[in-house]
Order: sequence, then structure tokens, then C-alpha cells
Amino acid sequence: MLRFSTLLDAFFFACLALGLECARVSRTTFTETRQVIFHTVLQTRIEDIGTLTLPDVIATICTITIPRVTTTITAVVESSTASPLDTIKSLLFYYVLYTYGIKAYRHVRARGLRRCISENVKAAVKDILLFFLALPPGRSKVQSELSQVRMEIEKKLVPEGTGVQRHLELPHQGQSLDWILKEMERMDEEVGGVNWREGKISGTVYHGGMDLTRVIVAAFERYALANPLHPDVFPAIRKMEAEIVSICLRLFYNPDGAGTMTSGGTESIVMAVKTHRDWARAVKGITEPEMVVPLTAHAAFDKGAAYMGVKVHTIPVDPVTRAVDMRRVRRAINSNTIMLVGSAVNFPDGNQDDIVALGQLASRYNIGLHVDCCLGSFVLPFLEASGLADGETDAEGKVRYRLEPFDFRVKGVTSISCDTHKYGFAPKGSSVIMYRDSSLRRYQYYVNPDWTGGVYASPSLSGSRPGSLIAGTWAAMQYIGSDGYLASCQSIVTCARKIANAITTSIPSLYVIGSPPSSVVAFASRDKDVDVYEVGDAMAKRGWHLNAITEPKGVHIACTKLTLTVADTFVEDLKACVEKARLAPEGKGTMVALYGLGSSSPVGPTLMGEVATIFLDTLYRA
Repeated sequence: MLRFSTLLDAFFFACLALGLECARVSRTTFTETRQVIFHTVLQTRIEDIGTLTLPDVIATICTITIPRVTTTITAVVESSTASPLDTIKSLLFYYVLYTYGIKAYRHVRARGLRRCISENVKAAVKDILLFFLALPPGRSKVQSELSQVRMEIEKKLVPEGTGVQRHLELPHQGQSLDWILKEMERMDEEVGGVNWREGKISGTVYHGGMDLTRVIVAAFERYALANPLHPDVFPAIRKMEAEIVSICLRLFYNPDGAGTMTSGGTESIVMAVKTHRDWARAVKGITEPEMVVPLTAHAAFDKGAAYMGVKVHTIPVDPVTRAVDMRRVRRAINSNTIMLVGSAVNFPDGNQDDIVALGQLASRYNIGLHVDCCLGSFVLPFLEASGLADGETDAEGKVRYRLEPFDFRVKGVTSISCDTHKYGFAPKGSSVIMYRDSSLRRYQYYVNPDWTGGVYASPSLSGSRPGSLIAGTWAAMQYIGSDGYLASCQSIVTCARKIANAITTSIPSLYVIGSPPSSVVAFASRDKDVDVYEVGDAMAKRGWHLNAITEPKGVHIACTKLTLTVADTFVEDLKACVEKARLAPEGKGTMVALYGLGSSSPVGPTLMGEVATIFLDTLYRA
């Protein structure tokens, strides 16, 4: 489909090429027609593009521009001594110049000149350093360090010793259930691991209680072999999935909307990127898609963009509110933009973006707006009913922890992702991606009517899917009910705010990042003598498993039901670890070493990538 903006771009290029050709063949001719080519056309293109309508453009072109351009063309042809081949080569050069000039302009406009210069300088320095590290002396040192890292990671993850048994091939005869259960128990004890039941973890395990676990296991047992790829064979699974999506749509105030289940928040986000890309291609003719995301958006958006061939513009956030800079978002939007992104709440620090303002921009430019509510999941929809959405007033009379509008009631929101396996307490591997209407959801589907194996159609990335997970999710929702989710929202958010307030009032070396309305509390250091990563490593020695974040350097805890009984312990341990980090920093912990490496030089992120790759490799060492 040919876009209105594409017609304008083509017309603008034609006029620009004509002007440059005039200048090439006859300076006098160019001087005489400069007003027509560069004043009338350029000024209209740049200043009035936001208000022009197609009839206005057609009228202007027919009554003013075409006659003037025709006269100019005639003058150029009459005065030119260039061969047709020279003219074609010139036009090709002008086209390349124009195309890359527009791309460069949009890139600089989205990022800002200072940031573009900084990025290019860092890239140049990085390339130089990587060149020297690739030389024999540097390469030898790097490989030696990475080998040491590999050994340390394998020591933590891969059990060793005479008592370790490995099952690298099938047994000749099948084992009994009793043997299998005993072997699983022994494998649990080989490395040790973390006793998550103590509650000293950030997120990770969203435990709804042993009674709920038994309900989920019963659903697994009944539907262990079910596959929603075959709804005629497993009709109950199809019905459950449709009901799960319907429940979520109603929670987010869009009962007439549409959606599907996915394997998790990452797949939901990747599907949203794919859907908006294909929608923009079909409806607006966009073949070089771009998306605008906050700095604090989940890495799954970058992953989805990498998979789907979408350019990403990452926008800074306000250092105080932690909401994305709306002025910068608006500057980053261009005719290739397919979608904006907002978080409610974001993963790094638990704050939310201004979804209302993002929705206004999305509506104005007719582009998508995806709200990432994977972490907010079944907490944010219940905050209003819990009485906690309005936040609370601090000692200075300022309101903090207020929840701003984020769901389908906001005009401009086209899709929302919600993880049922987080605060929905469903089994791991379940999420829902929702759309404002079914016409948009169609762009998520993959349909191949020409396959030799028959017509193939699937709603998301997976073909076969575990029906047991769908059954377990449905069972969890039915078992907990609205009242149960309301109670969990109240208790978890109250716990998070208790921790946040304790940090604010009793640990002066730290400050809470932003004003988180939900379950996540992130803190950073305001004391130059306290490295917050040292604090995180000290907390790890006390059994806590927290998340390190960057920009700013910080640590966060995602509160769950498991946190409720250890909130006071967390605060007391945090106080002690702050003092330890101040008086006796070690500089050897995981957070300090890994994130220190990342910020040590322009090649730091590359080396961190190598460490991450080693970690992934180790996961598959039997």
C-alpha cells in the first residue's frame, strides 16, 4: 500500500533532485528557480507536514508546483549539455544522498546530537580497544581471564565429585517411579541451591501456597498429554484458554477485545512487536519499521526487535519520576514508527511511564502503543479496589506511590501484556497478550495455506503447546478468585511500601528510586562512600538473592507473598550491609565484579556479553 508520506517523500526528492541538477548544469538557471524549488517546496514539506491533507497537497501540486517545475525542467533541458547517462548517474547519486540524509536526520532527531556523537566516539574507541585485544598479548590475557570466569561459573552450576552421577544416555531398562523420585531428591542435594521457601529472593518464585500447588498439580495430572494445537481432540483446553484470555481482558477493561496465551512475558512482548510490524506494513505500507521504547523497558523489546527486524530508539527517563521523557519520545516519532512502548510497571525500578501522554501521541500519529504490564500483572488491576491506588502522603505533604491510568481505558493503548505466572500465581510458562480488538490480533497469527502437510495455522510462536500449563493457569484463577487476588495485592503492595518507607526514613545512605506504586522497590546510594553493589553482595552473603540494575547503579527487590514474613529481616540486614559496605568493602562480590566490568571501559559490555555467553553454555553442560 502506497502511503501518503511516501508520496510526499517521492515528490520532495524529485524537487530536490531537480534543484541540484539545475545547479549542476547552470548556475544561472538554479539562481532563477531557487525560490520555486527550495523556498516553496521545502518550506511546505518541513513546516506544514503535520497539518497538510491530501486534497491540499494535490491542489498545491496541480495549481502551483507543477507549472513552475515544468518551466524549470524545460530550462534545465535546454541549457544542459550533459548526456542522458550523466543525468541518470546524477539522479542516482541524489537519491542515495537523500535517502541516507533522511535516515541520518531521523536518527539524530531521535537521539540528540550530543548522544549521537557520544555513541560514535564510544564505538570508535571500542573498535580500537578490541583490535589491540585481538593481538596475541591481549588475546592471551583476555582468554586467560575468561577461562577463569568459566571455571568459576561451572563450579557454581555443575556438580563435581565422586558422588555425582550423570545420566548421559538412556538406561537399558526403564526405571521405577520410586527410583526416579529418589534420584530427583539426590540431584536437588548435589549442588544445594537456594531454599526459596525462606523468602529471601526477589521475585523468581510466585508462590500461592501449598494448597494452590496441589490444585495445579491435579490439573497437570488430568491434562498432562493435552495439546491446544488440536482443539478437536482437547476441547476443554481450548475452552480454558479462551476463558483465561477473557478474564484478563475484563481485568484490563476491554471485554470486547482479543488476545492469546503465550509461554511468558518475553513471548507476549515479541508477539506485540510482530503484530504491530505486520499491521503497519499492511495498513500503512511501512517496510523499514521503527519503535520507540523507554530506557527502562524490558530487554524483551530489544529481543523482539532483533527477531522482527525493527529499529529501536531508546529514550531516556526522568531521573526523579523514572517516567520516559515525552518530549524526546515525540521527537523520535517519524513516518516509519510502528509503535510506542510504556511500562506499568517497569522491571528495573518498579515505576510506571505516563501511559496517558503516550496514548495521546499514539492516537495523534496513528501508531500502536503497547503497555508492558507483565510485572504489574494481577497487582495493578486490583490496586483501585484495594484503596492503595492513590498512594500516600509523606512528611513533606507530597504524594508518593500513586498509580496512574494504564489499561485499555486509556485512549491510544492498542496492546497489553500480562504475566499470569507472576502475581496470578499460575504455573511458570504462562502469560497473556491482549489487543484492543480482534482485527489487530489477526496480524499476530501465522497462516500457511500452501504447506504440503495441510493448512498450518498457529496463534503465536509455538506450534504444539502444553495444555497442562493452560489447565493449571485456569485452575489457579478459579481457585484464588477475585477476593483472593485483592487480598494478595493489598498484602504485597503494603509490604513493598513498608520496605520503601523504611529505606527512606532509616537508611540515609540509600534512597528509593522514583515512586514505585506496586510490588518492586529499587534503591541506590546517595553516599559516595557506599557502593550499592557492595551492599547487594553483602546481602547475598546473608542469603538474599536480589537484582542489580544500572542507570543508576542500584539493587531491587520484587516483593511476593514469600516476602511478607521477612520484610523486617530485610530492612535490618540492609542496614547492617550498608555499614559493612561503608567500613569494609571487599570489591570481590558478583555484583561488584560483573557490573564493574561492564562499566570499566568501552569494551566492558562486550566482555560482559562473553561472560553471559559462557553462562549460557554452562547451562547445557551435563
